[in-house]
Amino acid sequence: MARSEGVPAYTIRQLAAFVAVADWGTITAAADALHMSHSAVSASINDLERALDVTLFVRQRARGVRLTPTGHAVLERAKTVLHFATELESDAHSEAGSVVGPVAVGCYPSLGPTLLPSLIAGFTEAHPRARVDFREDTQDRLRALLDSRELDVAFLYDLELDPGLQTVLLDSRQPMLLLPAEHPAALSGEPVRLTDLAQDPMVILDAPPSSGHAMSLCAEAGFSPVVAYRTQNYETARSFVGRGLGWTLLLQRPAQDVSYEGLPIAVRPFAEPKPAPVGILLAWRKDALQSRVAQTFVDFVLTAGEHEVPE
Repeated sequence: MARSEGVPAYTIRQLAAFVAVADWGTITAAADALHMSHSAVSASINDLERALDVTLFVRQRARGVRLTPTGHAVLERAKTVLHFATELESDAHSEAGSVVGPVAVGCYPSLGPTLLPSLIAGFTEAHPRARVDFREDTQDRLRALLDSRELDVAFLYDLELDPGLQTVLLDSRQPMLLLPAEHPAALSGEPVRLTDLAQDPMVILDAPPSSGHAMSLCAEAGFSPVVAYRTQNYETARSFVGRGLGWTLLLQRPAQDVSYEGLPIAVRPFAEPKPAPVGILLAWRKDALQSRVAQTFVDFVLTAGEHEVPE
């Protein structure tokens, strides 16, 4: 039977497989992300290429796949079609005035505990049929996930940002020094000069961009810190300080200045000249088509941002 004029020869499933393979770089990784078999994804790509009568990928043995020039051109159109297909499904299941479906939200780990609980609780209470899919990661990885459209939005620090991101400033944080309670610089109760810590062991939060920010502040002060310990966990860094294993530099401050073990931590401001505050941003791709639920989440955060983000 001849295909009706105006009816595409391809399917949404084929487009989804194509976009996933393009984003992940291999059929195996795309199959895992889509919860499909390798053979099903491969067949979808082959069927799509036949339907469009083009070659979308160059298959590279043991090295995955690479988009052809035609594949690059088709990719953005395919993402647009998938976006509107998702919107159609969401609208079809929506009641009047309701928001339905998932929004993928990323967050830098140290921002999560003080920023996200109240926002997600408020958003899901206001929109009970919406779902927040939440992911924490380093800022460079979050940027990559925004680029691949695996995240709709992300909460980031205003450090080392991609110009392709649209951002809104929510708040800012002043860098703080965390010292063992019995450290001489802590006992004075006065602001601390960073150079006074140049010879002391440092515990660095080794999760970009915090690590680069800390190292740059030390470099501006004229020294390279004695990094004794590295951790990607905010609370581990604080606990090491509580045990007297070193000092650290952080942007977030819990309500209580004690470690997980209940040991006191001295939090001191920088002496003049103080480093510049660091902005907390909500970010998304400038060229991304936001779903209805993602745009509603952005609007909710900006409304909540009229109030101070808790430290």
